[in-house]
Amino acid sequence: MDEYEIKVNDLVANVRINLYPDDFVPVYTVSILNISKVTLGILEKIKEEFVSKVNIGVVNISIEQGYKAIEKEFIRELHVLIRKYLPQVDMPTADFLVNHLIRENLGLGKIEILLNDSNLEEIVVNSAKDCVWIYHRQYGWLKTNIFVENERKIRHYSTLIGREVGKDITVLQPLMDATLKTGDRVNATLYPISTTGNTLTIRKFSDKPWTVVDLIKKETLTSEVAAWIWLAMQYELSILVAGGTASGKTSMLNAISNFLPPNQRVISIEDTRELVLPDHLHWVPMETRLANPEGKGEITMLDLVINSLRMRPDRILVGEIRRKREAEVLFEAMHTGHSVYGTIHANNAHETINRLTNPPIDLPKNLISSIGLIVVQFRNRRTGKRKTLQVAEIDDSGNENVIFQYNFSTDKFIMAKKPKRIIDEINLYSGLSESAILADVAKKTKFINWLVEKQFDDVDKVGLLISKYYHKKDIKKK
Repeated sequence: MDEYEIKVNDLVANVRINLYPDDFVPVYTVSILNISKVTLGILEKIKEEFVSKVNIGVVNISIEQGYKAIEKEFIRELHVLIRKYLPQVDMPTADFLVNHLIRENLGLGKIEILLNDSNLEEIVVNSAKDCVWIYHRQYGWLKTNIFVENERKIRHYSTLIGREVGKDITVLQPLMDATLKTGDRVNATLYPISTTGNTLTIRKFSDKPWTVVDLIKKETLTSEVAAWIWLAMQYELSILVAGGTASGKTSMLNAISNFLPPNQRVISIEDTRELVLPDHLHWVPMETRLANPEGKGEITMLDLVINSLRMRPDRILVGEIRRKREAEVLFEAMHTGHSVYGTIHANNAHETINRLTNPPIDLPKNLISSIGLIVVQFRNRRTGKRKTLQVAEIDDSGNENVIFQYNFSTDKFIMAKKPKRIIDEINLYSGLSESAILADVAKKTKFINWLVEKQFDDVDKVGLLISKYYHKKDIKKK
């Protein structure tokens, strides 16, 4: 089905994706190209002898200085073993083989190869009995030819990841959320909470932050839909991005952040850092923190939301709205003149309102009119494609008015209803007539099409060009 190469520093791996006649799921096969099978066999023997000499599970590597000292000792010991089993290799080859063994023992083994494949979204270890599964951007869920040798090793990987960020996973604390240095999100569970064995789930952080150009090129939305969202953001209407799991909510939030004006202060609040905004923006990213083993030091989303209001923000970005108190504070912020942008789990605009007005969030419906737009994301599980399903404005009664709807039968976005509240609000606070607003949308659509045509898809470049668009417009007004 497909074949390509991955480079992990000095290691070159070949990937083949095959669908075999007796299998229902394609298989993702990794093979290392620049190490022969004979050498791999010898390295396995070196690894076994090395592990017998050094019990890595007992070593404390939570302190950086200690980690470096351990790594140095490991390198020295591995060079001794390389000279013992492969006396003919030169020093550069020996260094290459030692680096490979270090990755196998101090890193995440062959999972590190998967982490370097930009085509993957998810890497999943279900147990030592099962192969590692991956979610491929083009082919969906695939089996791999990679296995973690035993349950102890899976637990070791979880402990290794946790120690990097000061978190523990133990029998008493068998669940862990953490982040790799690359920004990839990790969830780990221990047996018997996960009844078939220890698990590890890694959601890969996109190598390149999403821009509105990327979404249009992938036909997630159209430039006209994007222009209306831009218009709403320019005139400080709050926006919620709704959708199911892995529907592209955070990617959409990151993409529409390109539309933020450069002369306003932006505060982002997340459980795990995922948003990457253009570097010229006045942006302060903030992240929650779990309590330590003694139950102290926790910083919650609510703590950060309340604190952000004391930081004179013009715009507040929230990773996800989950709880009633957080929602109350955010909607109060909307009422006091702050523009808020966030994500929420819901499958359509109507369900979003129901989610907000029923337990556990349970907000009064009269507060819902503070939202300017709801942008709903949808992922087709059969094809893996993501689409903007709906764009809806909220009327004064807190009900949705769907203005754009994706039509599955025609594969087109249609304007379901004429925007009313957006036009009325902009007219009220800017004095622009309806015809002037529609002309502005047409100009924005043309500008977005130009960005797509010129292939500008770097988050900093796109953000800078949009900022220049604002600046030129202000000059013309003067």
